[in-house]
Amino acid sequence: MARRTREEALATRQQILDAAEICLYERGLSRTSMADIAQAANISRGAVYWHFENKDQVFQALLENRSLLLADLEATTRDPDTQDPLGHIHLLLTRLFQLSARDTQFRRLNEILLFRCEYTDADCSLGQFLPAAVRECHGIIAQALANAVDKGQLPTTLDLPTAARTLHACVSGLIREWLLLPDGYDLHQEAERLASSCLDMLRLSPALRLTP
Repeated sequence: MARRTREEALATRQQILDAAEICLYERGLSRTSMADIAQAANISRGAVYWHFENKDQVFQALLENRSLLLADLEATTRDPDTQDPLGHIHLLLTRLFQLSARDTQFRRLNEILLFRCEYTDADCSLGQFLPAAVRECHGIIAQALANAVDKGQLPTTLDLPTAARTLHACVSGLIREWLLLPDGYDLHQEAERLASSCLDMLRLSPALRLTP
């Protein structure tokens, strides 16, 4: 009975997240309430609050689910036993672009994050969560790049913090621009080439080297 109850709770939680994704995509963060999410999920508000304190927590859970899609591949880029970390970084970036282009849920969450996430509520905690998440992402990227440096795949003089910020901004900007102009080119088809261009920047740009 306990197992069944746990499975039911997990199913309800996922039902809430599925409904929240649609609500946030259609209305944006500031215009979506917990009542809206409950109605879309066809459950009581009490059931929603049992799982999440507020809609910020709901959105954070959605972003965590998004990250899980690439978690294993991302971990491989930082594994010191990985013999080709730069190759895995290339694969990770390629997969990220492909998911953004072809995976409906992944694309929808990107659009929510980039275009429908307003910090207008007085009690909004995302103003603290998202900058912290970006800083964490910069640290993860720097570790992966350091692994590639250790394997002789990137210059030993690479400025890791600057390179990590630049790579993150480049990838985020490419996805954001494509979401604004999806008819401009086939992101899925160009994914590998774009990933290569990002890594070429790290290998070849003098501006990303440590100054003497």
